[in-house]
Amino acid sequence: MRRRSIAPTLPRLAAALLPALCACAPVRAQPAAPGPPRLVVLITVDQLLPDYLERWERQLTGGLGRLYRGGAVFADAHQDHGVTETAPGHASTLSGRFPRGTGIVSNALGVEDPQAPLLGGGGPPASPFRFRGGTLADWMRVADARSRSLSVSRKDRGAILPVGRAGRAVFWYAYDGGRFTTSTWYADTLPDWVERFNARHPVSAFAGRAWTLLLPEREYPEPDSVPVESRGEDFVFPHVMPTDPARVAGRFADFPWADSLTLGLALAGLREMRLGAGPAPDLLAVSLSTTDAVGHRFGPDSREVHDQVLRLDRWLGAFIDSVYAAVDSSRVVFALTADHGVAPFPEVRPGGAAAAARFVDVQPLVRGVRAALAAAGADSTAFEWDDGVVYLRRGRLRGSGVDADTLIAGFAARIRRVPGVLRADRLADLRALPPAALRQDRFARRWVNMIPADFPVELVVTQQPGHLWGRRTSASHGSPHDYDTRVPLIFYGAGIRPGRYGGYRRVVDIAPTLARLLGVPPTEALDGVVLEQALR
Repeated sequence: MRRRSIAPTLPRLAAALLPALCACAPVRAQPAAPGPPRLVVLITVDQLLPDYLERWERQLTGGLGRLYRGGAVFADAHQDHGVTETAPGHASTLSGRFPRGTGIVSNALGVEDPQAPLLGGGGPPASPFRFRGGTLADWMRVADARSRSLSVSRKDRGAILPVGRAGRAVFWYAYDGGRFTTSTWYADTLPDWVERFNARHPVSAFAGRAWTLLLPEREYPEPDSVPVESRGEDFVFPHVMPTDPARVAGRFADFPWADSLTLGLALAGLREMRLGAGPAPDLLAVSLSTTDAVGHRFGPDSREVHDQVLRLDRWLGAFIDSVYAAVDSSRVVFALTADHGVAPFPEVRPGGAAAAARFVDVQPLVRGVRAALAAAGADSTAFEWDDGVVYLRRGRLRGSGVDADTLIAGFAARIRRVPGVLRADRLADLRALPPAALRQDRFARRWVNMIPADFPVELVVTQQPGHLWGRRTSASHGSPHDYDTRVPLIFYGAGIRPGRYGGYRRVVDIAPTLARLLGVPPTEALDGVVLEQALR
């Protein structure tokens, strides 16, 4: 069904946004909040490790430093599910539910939707049609229909999934053309303020620009000569953007400036939509994806990631000050988290542990199973492997003489013998474990949290620590190991009690905590709980 435009005529943009994001103002004391927040700002930094905040705290003089030093910081927080990819992580941030409840179990089964093409093209069609249930944005609208939300990201899934199906103003970056857009799920035309933002052609201005170090070289202990980074090409500073404007749009995501552009769009929307100034509380969700792009390309122990995080810190500082310039700071609450962590390159392990890590390629085994099915006259597509998850569509085996349970048991026995495989579990067996056992077995718990009951998943496979599925050419994530699940979890601002808090916490606790702060009751059962310690 076609949607009408989401954009009434809006006021003109007050000022150019990118220059304002280049510096950070000093930290200001937070006054006591006079009432519930009028604006909730969720900041999700893809692949942001808590270790970065700890490791480089002295150098974080902007927004990350402000949130880390002045917020309620939960030091042991996790995306507590098995497939730690971008889509499942973003779907959990404001839903308060694990992937088994949101239905978003992987990037491949995330937001791509052939019935929702992008306005103006430039990327794959996308929508939240697979997303199940509600989010904080829904609960806020149920409590007061005047509540509004805006979600922006460089990635489609980073913009779409935090607000689920409730989102109306949802925008992301189109690689072909270097502009922000949305899909026909949301609107038939772009709002005037997004059109004006795009009309400035901000991406083309970076043609030929060099990414150099923000601080003097002595401030970076990481080596800048690791050939495994960036597939052995362009792995030493400076990194230069193509001079051809047509190529800049496609490469822009790999450079830190993509985050500044995303923040600029978020500020434009905040001002034009007058978020936080209405009769009901509003929501702004911002997903910043460059740390993920840089981390995949150069690895989490690289000089490039270090510099990217420092630049992000400065831009976030300016962003927070700009939010406070538009909305009373005593009525704004921020939440900061990440969609997942990351493992280093198997070839580059800190502490000389390179020999302990390897790539795990199970495709020959998978192809063998499918060939055997075909030889038996069965539908070989009944069996599917998706990086640790084995799907079996039993209905496609009827009449073939192939016994499904025997097939799965045989595959499990063989894959357990593959070097680099830690364990292979029948999902039904994990679901039968008592709660006490799930609390003790983090892998079992994360797999149970991962898969919806109606998905035809039979087997879940966990690799050894530091191992990656397939033969990759970048640092990666996706496993149920702590290095992939551990993320920052910080609240800051109105109604928040600053401090360092211990105990195991989950990203699904963010939504119920914000809902309690707003006085908005969730409209469904949640996996997350209210983090009472963080609230005044």
